[in-house]
Amino acid sequence: MAWRIEYTPGAKKDLARLDKSTAKRITTFMRERVGASESPRASGKLLRGVLREFWRFRIGDYRVLCRLEDDRLVVLVVRIGHRRDVYDA
Repeated sequence: MAWRIEYTPGAKKDLARLDKSTAKRITTFMRERVGASESPRASGKLLRGVLREFWRFRIGDYRVLCRLEDDRLVVLVVRIGHRRDVYDA
């Protein structure tokens, strides 16, 4: 039972701003580790505070913020960025 990975328009923009090798590393991780997993929660971490509705996946110095939609088996990627910037509003 694989999860489908979907990207918001903002996340697609974030991905386009990255260099090609980093973007490929992130999309490969999301597809092979998160999407193919029985439970994507095993690879991520639930955030706290104002971002508590999101899950964070760590790929090197980059973070992928997602919303998990259990009813549709979808990982909705909302934001992608360097760890120093991604949590800013």
